[in-house]
Amino acid sequence: MPAALSNTKLFKEIKVGNVVLKNRLVFAPSTRIRCVDDNVATDSMLEYYSQRAKDNGGLIIVETTFTGKVAATIPGIPVLETEEQVQGWKKIVEAIHENGSKVCLQITELGRSALPQVLKAQNIPFVAPSAIYFNEESRKVAEGCGNPLRALTVDEIHDATKRFVDAAKKAIEIAKFDIVEIHAANMGLMNQFLQEESNQRTDEYGGSIENRSRFVLETLDSIAKEVGFERVAVRISPYSRFMGGQSIDTKTNPVVNYGYLLSELERRAKGGKKIAYVSFIEPRISADSASKELLTPDSSWVNEIWKGVIIRAGNLLHDENYTELKNFVDGDDRTLIGASRFYTSNPDLVNRLKNGYPLTPYDRSTFYSGPSNWGYITWPVYGEKSIAQDSEISNATPKALV
Repeated sequence: MPAALSNTKLFKEIKVGNVVLKNRLVFAPSTRIRCVDDNVATDSMLEYYSQRAKDNGGLIIVETTFTGKVAATIPGIPVLETEEQVQGWKKIVEAIHENGSKVCLQITELGRSALPQVLKAQNIPFVAPSAIYFNEESRKVAEGCGNPLRALTVDEIHDATKRFVDAAKKAIEIAKFDIVEIHAANMGLMNQFLQEESNQRTDEYGGSIENRSRFVLETLDSIAKEVGFERVAVRISPYSRFMGGQSIDTKTNPVVNYGYLLSELERRAKGGKKIAYVSFIEPRISADSASKELLTPDSSWVNEIWKGVIIRAGNLLHDENYTELKNFVDGDDRTLIGASRFYTSNPDLVNRLKNGYPLTPYDRSTFYSGPSNWGYITWPVYGEKSIAQDSEISNATPKALV
């Protein structure tokens, strides 16, 4: 049987931003591609998050959400722009709150990770910090459809900041999310600005570490000016190789590159402008895989620079003794633990970890198999049977909430 964690700090209350969490287990943002037409949240999504918010009391970070149509190049991923999209998310937020948990929205844009052919069909340019493709296939598709990658203009960078701000305001003020998380990880647009390989600009948004961090910090400050620093968070992945990420094999070590960003966040905190948290993806996680054979450099430097609340995520539930998880959460009084894959197959993950119940293995084949409900809202809580694949629930067609 797995170790019970009821006596660890994982089940000690903690204040994050303006909210108090009953535990330190976080449902990390997990893309599931379950939206329907117009990127509006569905009744299946409401059920999915309600299941995981019940008897929880912790923080749920819902799946990454695009700031607007200009970024919405993957069908099934939510957007927060139109009234219908905002109201759809609001219904889910209300359900999570009614179940006693807190909720955060992660917002993002894709940059060079987008699908150029989808952008072309909507007359949207394929843009990034620099005109550098992440692989040859992306170049062939982009040039083949007549939408080659080009560098953002400075005005377009400012427009992107405005989109992030608008989405954050709608999330906090209308949809009533507790926190909004800026996605600066896994080679989204913001991460592309931070990385040398993907950002070779020669203006104020490229070159030096300070310049490459400018877009992230300007956007964070602009959002915080509207909703408050305590309602803003940021996620980083210094070691990710996903979609061309540099990891440690770059001339600028991640400690130096991301250390500057964290030091700027800490400087703001000391000046009374402290964000809710920093979410950090552990070195052995590469966005689409988890392995003990992946990178294992020391990541303690993050805590040494950033003194606020930190969420550590990445392969921390595969060891039934939860040794590393316990070392992290009990090592100080400001660390939370993020879980993604095992949360997909264990809606009652909080209860299982608290009591030492075994975890149901996740099924990777169902991660992005929307709009099907099978492997989405059909997982049982401990002691119950799973819903059959040929059941009415599994085969029901999800409907937009608005």
